[in-house]
Amino acid sequence: MTHLNLAGEWSLSDDSGDYTCAMHLPTDGITALHEAGLIVDPYWGRNEYDLRWICERDWTVTRNFDVTEIDIDLVLSEVDTVVTVSVNDQVVLEAENAFRTYRVPLSEVARVGTNTISITFHSPVVAGGQKQAAHPFPLPISKNCPIPDGNMLRKPACDFGWDWNIALAPFGIYGTMAIEPSQTSRIDRLAITQEHADGAVMLGVTVHTANYTGDVSATISGQTVTGVAENGSCTLTVQIEDPNLWWPADQGDQPLYDLTVTAGAATARRRIGLRKMELVTEPDEAGLGFKFRINGRDMFCKGANWIPADALPGRITEEKTRDLLQSAVDANMNMVRIWGGGRYEPTSFYETCDELGLLVWQDFMFACNLYPSDNDYLDEVRAEIRDNVARIHHHACIAVWCGDNELIGALGWYDCSINDRDRYLVNYDRLNRAIETQLLETDPTAIWWPSSPSPGPMNFGDAWHDDGSGDMHFWSVWHEGRDFEHYRDVSPRFCSEFGFQSYPSMNAVRKFAGEADQNIAAPVLESHQKNEGGNARIAETMFRYFRWPKNFDDFVYMSQVQQGLAIKTAVTHWRSLKPRCMGTLIWQLNDTWPVCSWASLDHGGDWKLLHHMARDFYAPVLVTAVPQEGEFVLRAINDMPEACDVTVTVYAVDMTGALRELGAGGASVAENAVDVLTVSASDLRADEMLHYEWEVSDGTKGSDTFAPKPYKDYDLPAANLLYSVDGNMITITADTLALFVAVEADVQGRCDDNAFTLLPGQTKVVEFTPSNPDDKPNFTLRDLHSATYA
Repeated sequence: MTHLNLAGEWSLSDDSGDYTCAMHLPTDGITALHEAGLIVDPYWGRNEYDLRWICERDWTVTRNFDVTEIDIDLVLSEVDTVVTVSVNDQVVLEAENAFRTYRVPLSEVARVGTNTISITFHSPVVAGGQKQAAHPFPLPISKNCPIPDGNMLRKPACDFGWDWNIALAPFGIYGTMAIEPSQTSRIDRLAITQEHADGAVMLGVTVHTANYTGDVSATISGQTVTGVAENGSCTLTVQIEDPNLWWPADQGDQPLYDLTVTAGAATARRRIGLRKMELVTEPDEAGLGFKFRINGRDMFCKGANWIPADALPGRITEEKTRDLLQSAVDANMNMVRIWGGGRYEPTSFYETCDELGLLVWQDFMFACNLYPSDNDYLDEVRAEIRDNVARIHHHACIAVWCGDNELIGALGWYDCSINDRDRYLVNYDRLNRAIETQLLETDPTAIWWPSSPSPGPMNFGDAWHDDGSGDMHFWSVWHEGRDFEHYRDVSPRFCSEFGFQSYPSMNAVRKFAGEADQNIAAPVLESHQKNEGGNARIAETMFRYFRWPKNFDDFVYMSQVQQGLAIKTAVTHWRSLKPRCMGTLIWQLNDTWPVCSWASLDHGGDWKLLHHMARDFYAPVLVTAVPQEGEFVLRAINDMPEACDVTVTVYAVDMTGALRELGAGGASVAENAVDVLTVSASDLRADEMLHYEWEVSDGTKGSDTFAPKPYKDYDLPAANLLYSVDGNMITITADTLALFVAVEADVQGRCDDNAFTLLPGQTKVVEFTPSNPDDKPNFTLRDLHSATYA
């Protein structure tokens, strides 16, 4: 008998018998119910609240399968979450971890011919509640989760709701579903190591086999080495001379070597990027540094945080995921952080990151809650870590394994842990140590960081406000309502979370709200804002910096302008501190559904204005204006492998767009930020902003405009944007200074530039590429004046 794939059509029913339909696995049950027409679109309007009953029920899927022998195994992965699996009415597996892979012998229950398999997904609400009630002390779940007790289950935390996610707690199977012969030889795992020295790489490959003793071979880079598998393993080594090294995006190429391992009839393949990865945390006068060194080169990490590509796993595809990751690279990002409240991504995700040169900061799946640390729970944790580290550890993109997201902070968020900190700190430490120990048992070469944020190992200090050591999450501007300039008051070593919200673009808004509901105070809009006070904070900040938008579409546009300005302020300043600061990861890259959030990409992948602005402020060479007392310092940053020369010209620009030169200068810029020239703040008149342009020795150019005062304090005249359309090419001119010029299309797609400054006499050509080549878009142009000046 050969491998039998169980993917395909199953029959789904609930425990009451009220709902029955086909379920095409792999998928989730909510997607199946919607595709069958039994429920409304969960993302439209306020439908979410009418669908919470789904997670309160048990659901069962069944199908038949035929076999010619009974010595077989059932293999399942990504089974979500508390399930009972029966074959021919005999229970063969009771599982409760969505992050594990299971192999179950069926010889005692299978029969030659037709067999029946059923999988019951038990209500996570009931299962979580039972575990919470049985626990000897309370373990509260985050206030962001309207569905309770998800922290008691090994299931994505955000499934229970988050301050950017719908709360539906879906069920389903998203990975492998197969019947395999039990006694066939197989390769269960490859443990791969790299040692770099003297222009060569020693690649170690430990082959773990099952049902096999005999010759094993490994082939890579034209070399084949052989050994013998005994007692289920064989270790082989291959020396690769003059290797083509793998580099992150913007640092070099991403060559990948094909590795093929054979053990009898079993074959396993991997694509290997050869690189030396180091996390350098050295004490200095400020505290504890934090930077990544790849192939001996220190690099500044520029990127964003990754959350699941969709709230409903059945709607996630490799194509959509790759598009989101490609957008990260297209915006000059070189790292994504897989946040600990989501899931370990499928192998294809890491393969794509290998190919694109995107480093991956990999959290383990714990976020913001208090979690158990009893033996049964830790056994589940150890098993999921073994499975996932073994599966993905070899990928060139993997930069660091991090214990959790914000669990140290969570100790101070709940009354029970505040009042009994010793108990909860010990509880946390048991979990954290179990994670670390299992990681290093599975991959002794792994790079470990205990938590994010963290000042360092065995340091449980406040990494939200202390910027001297380790990685930092800086949320004071958003959650505390501070001015954007407050980003300049901290100097993080590596800021792995910071963000500012905006509304989704109008195309995304139309996915969940009709015209009557397109109002920031409408219940539908408020139901797609999951951060308490978020809409009010967007509006209050807008009133602080801008004149009030004229209509809802303008409000959406302005929310994205100010989001971009907030993050630009943070990133440009922290990049200017290089080498003290060596990384910024924006919260967040993507959305799980159409929602008001911190994302730079809309649900579906369209670029918000922030993402366009990120492409500029994450450019390999950047010049930024650093305001200091009574002056502006023009500082150049170079993240390229080689030094470059940068020339800068600084102007005052008035509201008509007239330029008045204030100075020029140049500098050679290597790995550290360099001051190029300084201009006095008094050189600017009351109606002028700072405008500067630069050119790099490789021929690339850039420009930026800096407003020393809130934009509402300037009396902008009408820019009178004129544009013509030729197919998908839009040619734009302006009469006066036009700020944050944005092209909007009424179909999904991407402009090659957006949110730019246009001076009178300049012509800007923007190309729009529709996602569907057959779409014929209509365009709308906005700028700061047209959106906010009567």
